[in-house]
Amino acid sequence: MEILKVATEKAPAAIGPYSQAIICGEMVFTSGQIPINPESGNVEATTIEAQAEQVMQNLGEVLKAAGSSFEKAVKTTCFLADMGDFAAFNAVYAKYFTAKPARSCVAVKTLPKNVLVEVEVIAVK
Repeated sequence: MEILKVATEKAPAAIGPYSQAIICGEMVFTSGQIPINPESGNVEATTIEAQAEQVMQNLGEVLKAAGSSFEKAVKTTCFLADMGDFAAFNAVYAKYFTAKPARSCVAVKTLPKNVLVEVEVIAVK
């Protein structure tokens, strides 16, 4: 089975030895996206809502580049720096993942660049 790397300039470039996403057969596996503005390369948002919006925009571009979309997501994994942000994060998340894929959401001690949220997606093409 052929494995393809996904890359788009409309989402932040990988900040380590990984790809923005991988396509394996009809499945798309995104790397975790954090709220980096791809135009500036910086984390500009400071609230959980604004950071979640940027994460979703980044994920949308990666999924699009892979030939997929939010509607084709089957599983997400969400990482929050503070579980106290759960409700506010959910409000943003629900606008994008309207098909309600399976999901895990956990709080972690620290995320890259000390952001508040990171999300990864498994989707079909």
